[in-house]
Amino acid sequence: MAFRHTMKGRTVLTAVAITSGLVLTVAGCGGGGDGDEPDKNASSSSPAKTEGSDDKQESQDPGPEQALAEVKGGGLTLTVTSATRDEGGFVTVEGTVTNGSGQPWVGADWRGDESELVKNGGSIAGASLIDQTGKKKYLVLRDTEGRCLCTRFTGGVGSGDTTEWFAQFPAPPEDTTKVDFQVGAMPPASVELSEGE
Repeated sequence: MAFRHTMKGRTVLTAVAITSGLVLTVAGCGGGGDGDEPDKNASSSSPAKTEGSDDKQESQDPGPEQALAEVKGGGLTLTVTSATRDEGGFVTVEGTVTNGSGQPWVGADWRGDESELVKNGGSIAGASLIDQTGKKKYLVLRDTEGRCLCTRFTGGVGSGDTTEWFAQFPAPPEDTTKVDFQVGAMPPASVELSEGE
């Protein structure tokens, strides 16, 4: 009976641990008979859950590691996380920018030099894709009023902050699988194109 009482005590501790932050571990491991196994090996289940929660945290971290490309310049870190061909002959490039410059950043130098692009304010409108094989440069798509099909950094990006961005371009030919993404004074980032679903 004392053993059962200890087991119940551990079950209670497990329930407290689950309600205080390990809900993702339980949700990820949900299944028919999984709930019975921890009771049989209560002493070994606690370390297993701790290791499992560490694994879950590690699996959440690889997002930045799975980036297609990352370049740095002027205190900024530009990460490209996807470059996907969409139906209709477009390429959508997405990523993040982290401001490590020590001061707010508005993206004015990323909007491009064309007078039409001034209307976009601080944005990624001046980005381009360069097809080295086909020797062509593709500019961000715009609507009839000159607004880019891209992210505008309304209000800027605070020092130490990270924000997501996207930009759409005309798609290069089907046999082009790699392009260079470039914006402002940042170095070019070489990225692989993937096919959209």
